[in-house]
Amino acid sequence: MPDFTMTVKAGHPDFLDLPWDIGLTEWDSERLIELPKGISRHEVRFVGYDSGIYAIKELPTKPARQDYSVLRALEDADAPSVTPVGLVEARHPDPTMEQSAALITRYVDFSFSYRELLEGPRFGRRRSQMLAAFATLLVELHLTGCFWGDCSLSNVLYLFDAAAIQTLMVDAETAQMHNELSTGQRQEDLEIMKDNVAGGMADIAASLGQEVEYDDLTLGESIEERYHELWGQVTREVLISARERWRITERVKELNEIGFNVDQIDLETVDHGERLRIETVVAGRSYHAGRLRDLTGVEASEGQATQILTDLHHFTADAAPSSHGKALGAIRWRVEVFEPMLARMRTEVPDANPVQAFSDYLHFRYLASRDAGYDVDNDTAFAAWIEAGRPGYPLDDDFVIQ
Repeated sequence: MPDFTMTVKAGHPDFLDLPWDIGLTEWDSERLIELPKGISRHEVRFVGYDSGIYAIKELPTKPARQDYSVLRALEDADAPSVTPVGLVEARHPDPTMEQSAALITRYVDFSFSYRELLEGPRFGRRRSQMLAAFATLLVELHLTGCFWGDCSLSNVLYLFDAAAIQTLMVDAETAQMHNELSTGQRQEDLEIMKDNVAGGMADIAASLGQEVEYDDLTLGESIEERYHELWGQVTREVLISARERWRITERVKELNEIGFNVDQIDLETVDHGERLRIETVVAGRSYHAGRLRDLTGVEASEGQATQILTDLHHFTADAAPSSHGKALGAIRWRVEVFEPMLARMRTEVPDANPVQAFSDYLHFRYLASRDAGYDVDNDTAFAAWIEAGRPGYPLDDDFVIQ
């Protein structure tokens, strides 16, 4: 076995059966899996083990170390990024060579590149979702103190998240972690993002032999506008009367409603104690996902969890009262509703993310019940959803179950 050094997180394969002494392009391992991938400046291959699928990216030693270090920090902060698994070094005597190191990350099931969202050269109906997803990603990263330095359409993975799109940071080799970002650092990251996004849209138009449209060229400016709006909403200070302490709870609920957890509340008296200044420290956008996990053990992304929690509340409201309260109701919902529905999803839509498919179905059932004027039962709604072609978000509001 050739000499190299490897760091691998516990709970994953040792990857020692892979040919680390040669470049990724030369690999002929039975572990290799062909999967769609976005544009990358580095070679990327996928390998499969019993524990799952992993992405391996080949790059020089210094950026590989930085990539791994930042991704580990983001994982600890529960920030939206791919999961780092391992780092392989000393594969080549020259650390500046592309083959000298490799980063191993967990493959993100049901993820896709931005090009799969395009309708021709543009995002079409997905434009609003893209703006919100990108702005939210940057806000979350900046809240952790992460200066990206290379935010672009191709450096992000995308997943459907109920009615929204979830975005995950992929490449962190240019990123830096700080205790807190200054306004200037955040703005610099936004300027880089705008240039990169404009370049990406121009490249897409050129590849199709078309002129880039103004709305596409200024997509980054629209993302920046959404970013500032959300940043202000999350980080603003609130000044209240000392006799209005209930507004502290109101501020926390406001942040929870848009998905953010509140890690800390700082209070300062002003005007000789007549008023209180409230400053909240948020800790990731996973409030509803955490609530669903705590109540039921079900893992879902934030948008999916928000949708699924409505079904749980609907079920427990209709269930017979119990001395065990919400805990028993949540268990019954998982056993009687969620698990059987997921089994049906895996049978009827084997190519789809079953949790996302369940979210799509719940939205369909809601619209069907609204149009019918009564609660449509699961069997009837599910059959209609399958017959309608398993529609997701957004749905036209003019359908009626026959």
